[in-house]
Amino acid sequence: SRVLERYLLEAKEAENTGCAEHCSLSENITVPDTKVNFYAWKRMEVGQQALEVWQGLALLSEAVLRGQALLVNSSQPWEPLQLHVDKAVSGLRSLTTLLRALGAQKEASSPPDAALAAPLRTITADTFRKF
Repeated sequence: SRVLERYLLEAKEAENTGCAEHCSLSENITVPDTKVNFYAWKRMEVGQQALEVWQGLALLSEAVLRGQALLVNSSQPWEPLQLHVDKAVSGLRSLTTLLRALGAQKEASSPPDAALAAPLRTITADTFRKF
């Protein structure tokens, strides 16, 4: 729980660093939509919940790594933002390790009605602030 809280705190700090012009991305990146319908979530089977968590984590990890690469290859990388992105990468790795330690299955078995399962909700980010 502390790892997740720390990751969220670091993400909030990154947002508050005043990166107005430095946060733009040179390409759009797809990230998971973090809004949760708790009524629907509570009605899901545990396997379906696990599948959604791992899919979201995989997409977020891919997006952060892509954002990190874009920042590194930028003509004018902004060091404070680079530090926060590096912390985000580290936080995602820690979160993945924590989930595995808690017994969450990476390859969660698909529920019998997987074809009826809602696809992962995503948004398109054109700035780091939308991550």
